[in-house]
Amino acid sequence: MRLNPQVELTPSSMVPLEAFTTSDHTESEYVYYQSEDEKTICGVWKCAPCLEEEPWPVEELMTVISGAVNVTYKSNGTTETYTAGDSFYLPKGEDVIWEITETLTKYFMRG
Repeated sequence: MRLNPQVELTPSSMVPLEAFTTSDHTESEYVYYQSEDEKTICGVWKCAPCLEEEPWPVEELMTVISGAVNVTYKSNGTTETYTAGDSFYLPKGEDVIWEITETLTKYFMRG
């Protein structure tokens, strides 16, 4: 299945309103595939700048299409900045600070 980031995204609400760091509270996604048990999901997600600090809720592989996100790994204090073309994985439960600094569009695979 070819993933195309130019699909029409629909509003989503995974990020709490208080986490947005600008007046832009845009968040949307397109789901290409969801397993019958809803444990595996593949799609495109777009979100305005925000800041969240929490254990990561799911196993997730991501590829940044556009924008930028800083991920601080609290286990070792390192911060990685991911931008267009970067792929990365976050295991469920990884304690991170997730800071979108430029509106982020990413492919995701959650399981």
